[in-house]
Amino acid sequence: MKISLANRIEVALFRHRLFVLVLFFLTSVFLLFQASQIRLDASFTKNIPLEHSYMKTYLKHRANFGGANNILISVCDSEGDIFNPEFFTALKGVHDKLFFIPGVDRIQVKSLFSPSTRFVEVVEDGFAGGPVIPADFQATTEGLAIVKGNIEKAGIVGGIVADDYSCAMVKAALLDINPETGEKLDTLQIAEKLENEVRQSYEKNNITVHIIGFAKMVGDVAQGAKGVVLFFAIAIAITAVMVYIFCHSIRLTILPIFCSLIAVVWQMGMLSSLGFGLDPMSILVPFLVFAIGVSHGVQMINSVVKKVGLGLTCTAAAQASFRALLIPGGIALLSDTVGFLTLLSIDIGIIRELAITASLGVAMIILTNLVLLPVMLSYMTIKQSAKVGQLKEESTVWLALSSFATKGPAVIILSITAALYLVGFYKGQELKIGELHAGAPALHESSRYNTDTFLITDRYAISVDYMSVIIETTPEACTYYDIMSTINNFQWRMENVAGVQSAVSLASISKIVNAGYNEGNPKWRVIPRNQQTLVQSIARVPSSSGLLNSDCSVMPVILFLEDHKAETINTVIDAVQAASKVLGTEQVQFKLASGPVGVMAATNEAVSEAQVPMMLYVYGAVILLCLISFRSIRATAVVILPLYVVSTLAQWLMTALDIGLTVSTLPVIALGVGIGVDYGIYILSTMSTKLNEGAKVQDAYLAALKERGSAVLITGLTLAIGVSTWFFSDLKFQMDMGILLTFMFLVNMLAAIIVLPALAAFFWPSKAEEEKDSGEVQIAGRTGI
Repeated sequence: MKISLANRIEVALFRHRLFVLVLFFLTSVFLLFQASQIRLDASFTKNIPLEHSYMKTYLKHRANFGGANNILISVCDSEGDIFNPEFFTALKGVHDKLFFIPGVDRIQVKSLFSPSTRFVEVVEDGFAGGPVIPADFQATTEGLAIVKGNIEKAGIVGGIVADDYSCAMVKAALLDINPETGEKLDTLQIAEKLENEVRQSYEKNNITVHIIGFAKMVGDVAQGAKGVVLFFAIAIAITAVMVYIFCHSIRLTILPIFCSLIAVVWQMGMLSSLGFGLDPMSILVPFLVFAIGVSHGVQMINSVVKKVGLGLTCTAAAQASFRALLIPGGIALLSDTVGFLTLLSIDIGIIRELAITASLGVAMIILTNLVLLPVMLSYMTIKQSAKVGQLKEESTVWLALSSFATKGPAVIILSITAALYLVGFYKGQELKIGELHAGAPALHESSRYNTDTFLITDRYAISVDYMSVIIETTPEACTYYDIMSTINNFQWRMENVAGVQSAVSLASISKIVNAGYNEGNPKWRVIPRNQQTLVQSIARVPSSSGLLNSDCSVMPVILFLEDHKAETINTVIDAVQAASKVLGTEQVQFKLASGPVGVMAATNEAVSEAQVPMMLYVYGAVILLCLISFRSIRATAVVILPLYVVSTLAQWLMTALDIGLTVSTLPVIALGVGIGVDYGIYILSTMSTKLNEGAKVQDAYLAALKERGSAVLITGLTLAIGVSTWFFSDLKFQMDMGILLTFMFLVNMLAAIIVLPALAAFFWPSKAEEEKDSGEVQIAGRTGI
């Protein structure tokens, strides 16, 4: 039935070759126009698992307490302290500029110039206070001295003023919607404004501006992602050289590259037509689509040229190659597609978009490289003497490699493979979920963004890695001693957890205020038991402080962490859950989590939960496709087992290189499986035909090597060399992906050439061995053994 279907498609296709070419041309023109309309699209919510319980809490209370999508701008004086007119002019300018950027939540803009930045001091009559910077402030010696005194009274040194008075901070939160347009906030536009209108406008002379936050980080990633265009050009050049070495023809080199570029154009055009943008984190996918397309194109070129060498015309060779490669090539590309689609099971928007982007690209390859390419080849003139993939001693090399399909060498190969698998499985258990390094993980530590991050964390007493534990209780709960005492006990427990630098809550502020009402005596730094006194101690804390909502029914405890490494986050999350079991009641409920680290914790848990199901889905789908293609359990086994070993070794490599399993590295495993299976399918498709004809395993493997060995080697090397250029990327996540993909492309190719035939030697015993085994069974039966 397969052959009949392939024949029907072949006849319909090649009878109407001109119509097919015109249809492809018109479609390409339309989709090229659509592709020109595509734009980079980054959104904070795409990077978080919205259905996770932590994120439901985060979204529920984001309006009152802000979210994790914050901007921190530190304005510094590189030659002294901040108390000079030039610095305060720059700080005021940064505050005002940030305040009026569309998409910034103006209520939550905070700096020394914010009216909500106030000081309170104890005087003879009780308390006195006001804004840190008075309304009549003048940057004179006297005015600056007053501000310095107010800063110290306000207790904001280390918060929005650096410990050494060299910098001051401007903080803000971003909205999801641009209030001017009513559309989704353009994060990349915000990043551009921060760079051009804030940093470049006010960073001059001895004033420096340091900006961090999700929007700025994504903007820097987008800038680094523009380098992907250069890597794309390098990859095309490398691919062209490799394909030319393979086919020794400029025309045959251009064709598969042209068809693969058409697939990329179609992919971009389809994304634009469907209303999708291209996220900076998935901008690498078009390169993968191009590389996959070339690898399948080389298989088609290889087949056509060899059939021409057997005496067929170009048209007949193209038809025969189309018929021969439609099923194995289609199955291989479907495996790639399924590998990408399994990523839809992960509840993180950016990964789902990557899955859709990659799946569309591979679907386009099925049309451009399995349909368009053979049709175009049918119009070419190829000499019968043309050769592809010829090695000087090809027959000797292939003959030597074919020995892998005999039991002697196979035992050695499988023993080494088993040993590597056991070590890889053992070491792979040490693979950690989440980020393992300080700073923004998508960027190198030496990047401007991470340099700014390290400066801010070094000069301020606060950490940019913070998490809010939301305490939900009853209205006016902050006026009851038992509830405030419970919050205070929880905070004390958290402050004594390894990895927590400090913590703040309404309860801790009320203790400070209560002491102030009692002449600052530290003995009175306790939560008042008297309700009137307790109300007095919290009355001056506004809801804009982020420590309570309007009716005091929700109060967060903000935990400042040493870093955002996976181990630190896990330790703190475990401690929060343990404390909530002890202290939580129906009246007082501790809910995880908000803040940047809360988002990271939810993301890490989503990645951890998705890891095993994703692998089961991708392997299940690939196994099903192999069973459909080969209709043989043992044929499926010899393709899948090497693939599984390489996946295990990839996890060992991640552990050895200190690469955590994150949003950017998790898809690589699925991509490696989906693309890596192609090699085995192409080799086994020839082997299975020969085996069904009664050939020995070694002879069947030798025939497969002669027909497709060169193409498999060249595509594996081309893919590996292409992604290896990512080692030099400005983006750390791209570098990590490049390392892992290079490993998986190369080792999967080697596994298909070395391990697959070794397995086949045992899965397909020769007829002599079968007769021998049958004879031994009969003798044993007659002798009663």
